[in-house]
Amino acid sequence: MTNPAARRPAVISAVVLAAGSSTRFGATKQLMVVRGKTLVQHAVDAAAAVVDEVIVVLGHDADAVEAALALPANVRAVHNPRHAQGQSTSLAAGLAACAPGSEAAVVLLGDQPGIREDHVRALVTAFEGSRPEVLRLRFRDGPGPALLARPVWSEVLALTGDVGARAILDADPERVRWIHVDEDVPPDVDAPDDLERA
Repeated sequence: MTNPAARRPAVISAVVLAAGSSTRFGATKQLMVVRGKTLVQHAVDAAAAVVDEVIVVLGHDADAVEAALALPANVRAVHNPRHAQGQSTSLAAGLAACAPGSEAAVVLLGDQPGIREDHVRALVTAFEGSRPEVLRLRFRDGPGPALLARPVWSEVLALTGDVGARAILDADPERVRWIHVDEDVPPDVDAPDDLERA
């Protein structure tokens, strides 16, 4: 007998982490333009086309970054006043801002403009099938974004310092279900020279 709940589409959020201070870049990299959009806008648009809601977590130079963003109807920005304490605080702020009915969140970096809508959709589609706790893209040369089901969020909220969800995933690799993508990992933009690669 089929479980009726399994056929119901899940309510899924996305958290875009864009609060960093861009120390290595030397300027507010969230405002840098790649292929006609700011770095953060690429992640926002990729997620907004697929999930029910997108939470953009801002911190360093938050007002300027928010002003530079075009926020679709299902996207809202939240400010993380503790962003200087590390990525864990931004991830926590994003998850805390998700809708109460959200069953999972895709976590995206605001400085990885090569992540596309189809990458996000692969995570969402896989989750709606069997609802695993953790899904992650595996590109040819390394890991990519992850989707975290709500039961995992409490573990993420307990993290401290400049670490993200990867700390939990690396601690228990067996819980991760991988989705293979036959492409190279889209590069992060950490330094000015990375803009040309992106």
